[in-house]
Amino acid sequence: MATARHAHCYGCLPGGPVSPPPCRACGSTREYYSAGLCRRCHRLAPPVVGSCVDCLGWGVTRRTSYRCEACRGWRRRVATAEGWCVSCGYWLALNGEDLCRLCRRQAAMVRSRHRGVSAAEANRHGQQLFIVGTFHQRRPKSDRRIVAGGLTVGYPVAHRQLVLFEAARDLRGLRVSDQGLFGERRDPVLAAALSLAVDEHAARHGWSRTRTVQARTAVRVLLAFQDTPGAAIPVSAVSALGDRFAVQPVLDLLAETGMLHDDREPSVTAWFTGKIQGLPEPMASELRVWFEVMRDGSRTTPRRRPRSPATIRLQLRFALPALTAWAQAGHRSLREISRDDVLAALPAEGTARATTGQGLRSVFTVLKTRKIIFVNPAARIRTGTIAARSPRLLDEQQELAQLRQAMDSTDAVQAAMTALAAFHGLGNQDLRGLLLTALDGPRLRIGDRAILLASPVRQRLRAWLDHRATRWPVTCNPHLFVNVYTAVRTGPVSNVYVKKKVGMRVRQIREDRILHEAHATGGDTRRLCDLFGLSIKGAERYTALVTDLGDGSAGEPA
Repeated sequence: MATARHAHCYGCLPGGPVSPPPCRACGSTREYYSAGLCRRCHRLAPPVVGSCVDCLGWGVTRRTSYRCEACRGWRRRVATAEGWCVSCGYWLALNGEDLCRLCRRQAAMVRSRHRGVSAAEANRHGQQLFIVGTFHQRRPKSDRRIVAGGLTVGYPVAHRQLVLFEAARDLRGLRVSDQGLFGERRDPVLAAALSLAVDEHAARHGWSRTRTVQARTAVRVLLAFQDTPGAAIPVSAVSALGDRFAVQPVLDLLAETGMLHDDREPSVTAWFTGKIQGLPEPMASELRVWFEVMRDGSRTTPRRRPRSPATIRLQLRFALPALTAWAQAGHRSLREISRDDVLAALPAEGTARATTGQGLRSVFTVLKTRKIIFVNPAARIRTGTIAARSPRLLDEQQELAQLRQAMDSTDAVQAAMTALAAFHGLGNQDLRGLLLTALDGPRLRIGDRAILLASPVRQRLRAWLDHRATRWPVTCNPHLFVNVYTAVRTGPVSNVYVKKKVGMRVRQIREDRILHEAHATGGDTRRLCDLFGLSIKGAERYTALVTDLGDGSAGEPA
């Protein structure tokens, strides 16, 4: 290269060409630039793309000193010293096995296809060079879990093999001795991991030997029937084993290990389909649009969050009488409904008018935003508010006698639940969510409250705890109340179970107890909030009735 001091480069010197001197930085005799440096080493030379000085990967520049990011990280985190590589014989940064990064990469690539190959054998016939950065890729997040025995498994797999048609599985001729049917041969790693998971789950939840063997066999059958080995197992496939195996233990196990795919149709979908069966098709199609928006929400403008199944059921129940009346009157589509039709369908007054208007507004508002209808006929129609239900006392002749009979029952769980509701006003959710750790001697701790238990309640709780320890001595369920179904699991009992055991709605017992306390304290709002965990507004519903209770209009407390 010519400079201000030299008019000719080495190739153009008179009497030349003359060979340039080697680069004083890297010793290269090619592409000499200036000041005794080549184009690769001179800081003012145009950038040159070359090979990494460590791994020979193509795609590095002078900005990183011709060393790729992987080799730089290798030197920082892996390499223990510099020396002669035992495989290629070059002086490079080595790991604990005295291998450079290129030889280590080549050995890993060969071992992925042939296990048990040593590093020297993998590099014997040469090395596969690569482009820098091709091994750095963003891997999809997978549900990697520690199954049993500390075994790390990358399941379920991200891909799924599509099938031409779904084949029904016939298990009538299945025998446990048919070892060739089971899934150990298809995916032995997953089969071993799930087998260990069954043993660990069974020991932790106190399963019997029969339940453990059945669950292990069911998992092996499911693995054998998989179209994609290693994929998550759908709930429908587990349910198909219901004639031969217990389904719920298998579902709990697969859910714990992350191998369960819930492909069940939500119950609200089947409920909605049954409710609109009698409506004409245009109206039913429009209601399906409303249902999908309520269930799944909308990400397009106008955006809308999904609503809970309980809200969907409630809104449709409110609107269904009016929709059915319009269908019987000859209307086939909600586009035909006018403001006069809405006013005619609304009840005259009261809670029925408010609920019907609430349901119709929900339907027409969604259809208007999705441009199914042109005008919202329920807009700007006043329907009032839903009247709040006043708390009431229990009937002394029937309900109180039933309550006393439940508290004196020989069934320990019924007596304990009823006593907690009758003496301390615990609700259904409170009874279901009570943990064993909530019992602190004579006190019961619920959130921030500490309830001093009455003597009859302590007596019944001791009887229940003795029965619980005798009936399920090895259960790991942390809840205070368990039954045959939840003793081998960790969840609470159901709402239906509590209502069935108590014999009436727990809410009625709670209201009666709070009303008696409000009458005894003269309507002390602060005391009601502290004793029963009520809000200020919730306590005012009871204190407002103290005058009526005193006058006898709502019944004297027993």
